[in-house]
Amino acid sequence: MPLEKIQPDTIHEARGYTHVVRATGTSTIYISGQVGVRPDGTVVEGLEGQAIQAYSNLSAALAAAGATPADVAKLTVYIVNYTPDARPALLAGRQGMFAADSPPASTLIGVQALAQPSLLIEVEAIAVVG
Repeated sequence: MPLEKIQPDTIHEARGYTHVVRATGTSTIYISGQVGVRPDGTVVEGLEGQAIQAYSNLSAALAAAGATPADVAKLTVYIVNYTPDARPALLAGRQGMFAADSPPASTLIGVQALAQPSLLIEVEAIAVVG
C-alpha cells in the first residue's frame, strides 16, 4: 500500500483528517484546484452545490490519472470568507468520498477570493499510487 496513515497519540485527536501520511508509492499525482464548475462550464449555485461539484471534479481528475480517493495523501481546501457555519456545506461535498477511518492529511484555508468572483470553494489534492 503506497500510503500509511499515522495518528500519533501525542497529538490531539484528528477529526475528519489524518495528522501524518507517509507516501511510499512510485507515482505522485498533483491535482490542480477543482472548483464548482460543471463540465459544460457553468458555475453551480451556493457553497454546498459548489462543494459537491468540486469533489465530483476531483474524483474525475483522480480517475483520469488512474487513482481513487483512497490514494489521496494530502487535501487542501480553500473557502471564500470561511466561517465555522460553512462546515456542513463542506462536509456535504466530501460525503462518502474518503473512508471515515482513514481520511487524507488536510488543510482548510479561508480566503478572500478565488480566481473568479462566483467561485466559493477550491479543492486540490496530492495522490500517490503504487
